[in-house]
Amino acid sequence: MTGDRPLPAERLSLVDLLDRLLAGGVVIAGDITLRIADVDLVRVNLRALIGSVDARLPSPWEEHHT
Repeated sequence: MTGDRPLPAERLSLVDLLDRLLAGGVVIAGDITLRIADVDLVRVNLRALIGSVDARLPSPWEEHHT
């Protein structure tokens, strides 16, 4: 049976991991709240989208002169 064998270990460097993540894009989200005596003093919300840019594609913000 194939279920009895462990999966092969694949070594993945940090650069390879970042390359794979940026190829598809990454969304990072998080919330931090500083609270003292059940009173919210500071709340920080983080939302970030990280992705790669292909230089061969035209920028949507450039003015096209025709």
